[in-house]
Amino acid sequence: MQNLLDDLTEVLQAEQAFISDGAILKNAVVEAALNMDPRLLEILMQSDTLKAHFFTEVAGTQVFDKVKFQDFVSNKAFLPDSYTAFKNRIGLTDRRGDYLSQSRDVVLAWPYRDCVLEGAMTKEDRGRDEVFWNTTLAPDDITRLFEPKVLTGWERWDAEAVAEGQPKPVRQVSENDNLLIKGNNLLALHSLKVRYAGKVKL
Repeated sequence: MQNLLDDLTEVLQAEQAFISDGAILKNAVVEAALNMDPRLLEILMQSDTLKAHFFTEVAGTQVFDKVKFQDFVSNKAFLPDSYTAFKNRIGLTDRRGDYLSQSRDVVLAWPYRDCVLEGAMTKEDRGRDEVFWNTTLAPDDITRLFEPKVLTGWERWDAEAVAEGQPKPVRQVSENDNLLIKGNNLLALHSLKVRYAGKVKL
């Protein structure tokens, strides 16, 4: 096993794409194996030891066992002085022993993940069920939701307006104004996002 590791280390260090500052880039090697990178396959085929261990001849053609290769590289990289795969690391693995953190097949899922919430804030909508538009089945409705909206009924309230009991007309809105939004907050905030994104302190 040690001779196999030495042979693999030697051929990988000869390829600049797989080393940095003299150290082998394990992630680059694993990715190259998964993508069947010709550069990796060619240097592995140059070694009879590596060829015999990671390739199988089928009908006169050498077939690369990328799963076996990935397991070997990952285990030896993490555990240079042991053959156990569970010594120096704790984490969730699948049935093959691969860590979920290294898998591209793991995603976070939740109800209505593929939908957009319409939202509603009026009194008439209080008893209504939440409306979710599916991104595949209702693209037109989602486009309508995301289009910029016209915000109406603007009023300006300052100390003088409060004392008089009536709002002042709004001629312009500056970034220093505090906005009190009534109605469908989700739609209003989405329309204001273009102007205020990254400028609001929470």
